[in-house]
Amino acid sequence: MTETDLELSDGRRLHVYDTGADDPNGRLAVFWHHGTPNIGAPPRPLFPAADRLGIRWVSYDRPGYGGSTPRPGRNVASAAADVSAVADALGIDRFAVMGHSGGGSHALACGALLPGRVLGVVSVAGLAPFGADGLDWFAGMTDSGARSLRAAAEGRAAKEDHEAGAEYDPAMFTPADHAALADEWSWFGDVVGPAVEAGPGGLIDDDLAYVAPWGCDPARIVAPVLFVHGGQDRVVPGSHSRWLAGRCPAAELRLIPEAGHISVLNAGGAAMEWLADRAGR
Repeated sequence: MTETDLELSDGRRLHVYDTGADDPNGRLAVFWHHGTPNIGAPPRPLFPAADRLGIRWVSYDRPGYGGSTPRPGRNVASAAADVSAVADALGIDRFAVMGHSGGGSHALACGALLPGRVLGVVSVAGLAPFGADGLDWFAGMTDSGARSLRAAAEGRAAKEDHEAGAEYDPAMFTPADHAALADEWSWFGDVVGPAVEAGPGGLIDDDLAYVAPWGCDPARIVAPVLFVHGGQDRVVPGSHSRWLAGRCPAAELRLIPEAGHISVLNAGGAAMEWLADRAGR
């Protein structure tokens, strides 16, 4: 995997990851959109599946994380312009997108706003738009998670105050999640720590974006979309993916009853097979 810094026309910098820079031909480029708070390194536990399927991971630290400069006031839709800039710099015309947790929302934004470039979309345990009609957005979240996002809905000052006293809540994860984090998905330790080393700025910007208008409509996605969600998810309840799947015209929903927010990623290889099949048609 190569890592580079991309200077954008507006003066910002994006830190970019690419597993296929040395062998780009004939491989499906898939942009990975990371969750909150993570840096953008693509998911190492899914590298064997990517190699088998001929997938080239491309990703970047979202603004305010890792090596990427902040983008004040960014919304979920802002990801589309950043992905376009990275793809152009790497000479990638068309690509697929895949995201986990809040990254799923950013992947959906790319699908909605880049219809001529996005071949397929996978959202794993992703959020629906805040205030989605007919969806009880906070229902099923742990109290700590709901408090964090409610603080964001009150504005930046309230969110900053909340983060100043926030503590890790292990109850947000199920026993299956904790097992995954102790095993293959211990990889999260490599992407969470670096994401918060410089403070909670990236996390705050993410959460403010989730509870504000996205700037795009997932219902406008024309590419195939797969929603994967755990039935026991306490961070982002499965009702979010059910709501989204009911509104995206080319959507499929895979609800995994026993999975939580992290353990659902054990279904990532199967989701990648779906993506390689749809995007390769």
